[in-house]
Amino acid sequence: MPTHQNDAAAHMGRHCGPTPWADSLRTVHLTFTADHARQWAVLTRAALAARRTELDALNVYPVPDGDTGTNLYLTLDGAIEQVVEAHTRLGILGAATLVQECTSLGRATLLSARGNSGVILSQILRGLTQVVVERDLEEVDAPAMADCFERGAVLARKAVAHPQEGTILSVADAAARAGRVAADAGASIVEVAEAARDAASAALLRTPEQLPALAAAGVVDAGGAGCVLLLEALCRILTGDWSETDLLGVTKGPARREEWRPTVHGVPGPIDPGADALLGDGALAISSHPEGDLVGPGFEVMYLVEDSDETSIDALTATLDRLGDSLIVSGGPDLWSVHVHVDDVGAAIEAGIDAGRLRRILVTNFADQIARRRERQALGIVACAAGPGIASILREGGAVVVDSVPGARASAGQLLDAARATGAHAVLILPNDKDTVLAAEAAVTAAAHEGLSAHVIPSRTAVQGLAAMAVLDPAASVQDNVVAMAGAARATRHGAVTIAVKEALTSGGHCRPGDALGIVDGDIVLVGDDLSTIAVQVLERLLGAGGELVTLLTGSDIDAELLNGVQRWLHDEVPHAEVTVLAGGQAAYPLLIGVE
Repeated sequence: MPTHQNDAAAHMGRHCGPTPWADSLRTVHLTFTADHARQWAVLTRAALAARRTELDALNVYPVPDGDTGTNLYLTLDGAIEQVVEAHTRLGILGAATLVQECTSLGRATLLSARGNSGVILSQILRGLTQVVVERDLEEVDAPAMADCFERGAVLARKAVAHPQEGTILSVADAAARAGRVAADAGASIVEVAEAARDAASAALLRTPEQLPALAAAGVVDAGGAGCVLLLEALCRILTGDWSETDLLGVTKGPARREEWRPTVHGVPGPIDPGADALLGDGALAISSHPEGDLVGPGFEVMYLVEDSDETSIDALTATLDRLGDSLIVSGGPDLWSVHVHVDDVGAAIEAGIDAGRLRRILVTNFADQIARRRERQALGIVACAAGPGIASILREGGAVVVDSVPGARASAGQLLDAARATGAHAVLILPNDKDTVLAAEAAVTAAAHEGLSAHVIPSRTAVQGLAAMAVLDPAASVQDNVVAMAGAARATRHGAVTIAVKEALTSGGHCRPGDALGIVDGDIVLVGDDLSTIAVQVLERLLGAGGELVTLLTGSDIDAELLNGVQRWLHDEVPHAEVTVLAGGQAAYPLLIGVE
């Protein structure tokens, strides 16, 4: 879970480049601590976000519905969100012990699990956390880490009614075996983690040999690939091979892994033609999976069971096993998660009621889901806002607004909830911040599996979001609006001014606390001692290539002298420009600037 230190570092990264804290990360660690647990969770989430589309494209088993990457990401994203909220209420955010972190994360992943892959991931993580909690560990050494791997693999396999080789279960087993061998040989915790990672990677490449569906499609198992990402992130945390930018998941999309790459020609299954575009420049790509005839049960049913016991859960498992397939029952002793594919939804729910008290019942009708994608529906808008003024403007434009600020950015789950709240079956999502784009893309994929057509407008700042909203045409088609709004966002050059809070080296030179910083297209290019002067220099750069419309979004701490000086300069030097001043109310940035 993010710590106060991590949030401060992420916030600083937006203001003043690399920090001394980031340098301290490059250390090989001898044990795994609470700080490492928080960092691992966030780094794994970032890795799943970056590879989400690629994992979705690998998904052909047990159902080729192209959602494994999305479900893995949403499971961990939702769990982290729950832990942050709980620890904030308790006043221990960023200061929780390893036992507290593991207790919270183990339960949160069970509550947030989505789909087959998400439930199995929750069990792997639950096994890891159980070892820590049962032994009351303040830190994990090499032998204990091997125990964690083994427990996670055992719980994951136990949860699946009919374990299948060639899946994430095989990959987790291989990792656990290799970790144990390394630990028993006296290896360090880094060597144990690396042995587990390497064995998992090798096992992943063998999955097509074990599962005919994978071999036929020319892919490795999607869930197993997610398990490899989990272990890769752990190794990076333990070796210090990561940075603040990795935590945010804002780096340019990674190159697609050729060893995972589907064989496209003549292969059935959810090959995503937009995956390469998303993994490259991050440009807008609309996924389009083939929609063939349904094979197998027509419904996915998930729910949580409380007020039950092992005997009742065993009976429930037996009943559901007779009703359908893809059955996973996990959890205990006071809360269980159930996932199954069936044709008789009523019987599946009644069986759960017989076993205990049900919570969060989710039913997906695969046929209706496909049909709704083809319907023409009214258009809804979801937009992120970093300040009350921005939020008010967006609401007036008809958007459902999600608050999103540094340290508390909108999650994929929040964006998905907002998309549902629009009441439309076609929704455009404006992240209005580069660090929220990946969450928005994950929400789009999750929405598709509910029959909700959603698209991301690549607005990387608030001023780009407002420019996109200005060209919204409710009478036009969804596709026409996507093209027009994305074009308006990209055509808006953007800048900002702020005050440095730490010493660092930037593209504009060395800065110290209190220096005025000028940002152009997301990069700090100006450093000075007067905010008004820096603001004018930012405008000069933005207007250097021309511009007719200038938007000034004032922050919560805007100085009247700064705003008046900027307006006078625009009046004198760019008299032809149309200038709009809006009260944004955002923190940290006294002035956000857009030029069209």
